[in-house]
Amino acid sequence: MANITRVASGEQLVSPRSVERIIHGQAVMDGAGVKINRVLTQPLQRRLDPFLMLDNFGSDEANDYIAGFPDHPHRGFETVTYMLTGRMRHRDSAGNEGLLENGGVQWMTAGRGVIHSEMPEQEAGLMEGFQLWLNLPAKDKMRKPWYKDFKADEIPAFTTPSGALVRVIAGASHGVAGAVQREVTEPVYIDVELPAGASFSQLLPAGHNAFLYTYRGEVSIGGKAVPARSMAILANTAGADGVQVEAAEASRFILIAGQPLNEPIAQYGPFVMNTQEEIFQAVNDFRAGLLGEEAQTA
Repeated sequence: MANITRVASGEQLVSPRSVERIIHGQAVMDGAGVKINRVLTQPLQRRLDPFLMLDNFGSDEANDYIAGFPDHPHRGFETVTYMLTGRMRHRDSAGNEGLLENGGVQWMTAGRGVIHSEMPEQEAGLMEGFQLWLNLPAKDKMRKPWYKDFKADEIPAFTTPSGALVRVIAGASHGVAGAVQREVTEPVYIDVELPAGASFSQLLPAGHNAFLYTYRGEVSIGGKAVPARSMAILANTAGADGVQVEAAEASRFILIAGQPLNEPIAQYGPFVMNTQEEIFQAVNDFRAGLLGEEAQTA
């Protein structure tokens, strides 16, 4: 784990956001049969722009994950994989390779295209984590692919006076900058562990879409319970400046927010572009073995 700093005081909110609705997700299978709770689905993409998908995977049954995610393509967005427990090997067509382990994060910008695999390097025990899809603005969709692994001790972390342990994957929290910053979507991605009876506050830009996913215990926001394996979409109330989270029991959640792109979304499986014509081109490029190649100009 990273060196943990201690912040002096919590962030002071004037008008916290409320819960707009609770999403319980749906059980799906992805890759070569990995069982997943998909909580951010395609119908929510406009509401939670710039985020496209959030999966929570977790099982101590090897048959649920051992086949992993063999070679598959992406174009037009970023993937953020946060491994709570387990070992997953990444390889891609851009020549990148890395091992994602307990507490680590893998941030991949597919850009103009990449083919990659994510395969377990364990045969037993618990594997648990998240994969988030973050959209790219139109001007960056065909940029060169980028990839970086962050070990657990490279994720900035701090504790609050109330005992909250916070890991800052992206953006910032309580003055602590995260491992990754993005200029256009300005994502905030934090993992918060709250002891029983503790609370946590986070300032959020007024224009950001935001949601919280509880994966241990149960938290409450403005008196609204958010039980384990549930997502709370936070209301975009005018004048709201952040969110206040309370936990009657020991709990853990991720909080994610970002600046919406307000651009058209065209998706066909692992390709996310702005128009159907761009989707057709992505499929054709993939079939022709040109997915990650630079566009040729006349």
